[in-house]
Amino acid sequence: MDGLPHVGDGRSRMARFLIRRTAQAAIVLFGVSLVVFGLLHALPGGPARAVLGPRANPVTIRAFDRQYGLLQPLPVQYLAWMGHLLTGNLGFSYKLNQSVDSLLAENIPRTLLLVGTATILALIIGVPVGLWQAVKRNHVEDYVLTGAAFIFYSMPSFFLGMILIVVFAIAVPLFPSTGPTASTSLLLQVPNLVLPVTTLTLITLALFSRYVRSSVVENLVQDYVRTAASKGLSTRRILAVHVLRNALLPVITLVGLSLPGILSGALVTESLFNYPGMGLLFWNAAQTDDFPVMLGTVIVVAVAVVLGSLLADLLYAMADPRIRYT
Repeated sequence: MDGLPHVGDGRSRMARFLIRRTAQAAIVLFGVSLVVFGLLHALPGGPARAVLGPRANPVTIRAFDRQYGLLQPLPVQYLAWMGHLLTGNLGFSYKLNQSVDSLLAENIPRTLLLVGTATILALIIGVPVGLWQAVKRNHVEDYVLTGAAFIFYSMPSFFLGMILIVVFAIAVPLFPSTGPTASTSLLLQVPNLVLPVTTLTLITLALFSRYVRSSVVENLVQDYVRTAASKGLSTRRILAVHVLRNALLPVITLVGLSLPGILSGALVTESLFNYPGMGLLFWNAAQTDDFPVMLGTVIVVAVAVVLGSLLADLLYAMADPRIRYT
């Protein structure tokens, strides 16, 4: 018993793990803030020219720089800029005549609905499909599902979305070809959500199913599976109680690490279907050179990615006690 970790020691190791991962996430966010601040000052003509437009005269630019402290040294500007960020002030869009934080507050819930629904559906479908492929590995069913997964995983989201529009909105008009409108509640426009959600779900589903299959195949050859079978447990019980529980551990990390890809897919999907979310907001800002909106969106996405990765690591450590003692 002396060689086993005590409960108190396990808790202290877990606490150190949490502190270490939180500190690493803070360092990454600090690096992201430096990059975004550098991009802000690397804009053509500086921040004032980017905000006021190319026709602004030197007097207006000078007044803008003086008003927002852009004549001060860069370290002082960075500290002031960070103070604005920490209070939720992400800048102001002169093209839309609205603060960036209010624009994001309007559009982020719609993107969360799209991304969250697609991710949940991908997990609900992908886990059983991956498990079925592992059980039927090297059979016809496995080859067919593997081929389909490779097709969807390698297919660009805009191309898959166009196929769905052509098939299910034009050839067989079952669903609208555009997403819901921002003026009406999204929950009242479910038919308009089908094609955008399906596009993002199919791509994410292919990723999850492949990882689940690989993880289940790896666990099926472990000693604990043979031990459980020798005790007379049924195959279904072994898969459901023992194999699937261990096979899902890598998927926890995968959900967090796949967040950047899901968000980038959401940007393309929202632009294609004219879905009123954060991705479409960024796309329109890029078309009109609305740099405050673009940089504000980059900051929010970067924070979401870092926090998603941190949450995945913490959940993995809680699910697998071996991580705490490494």
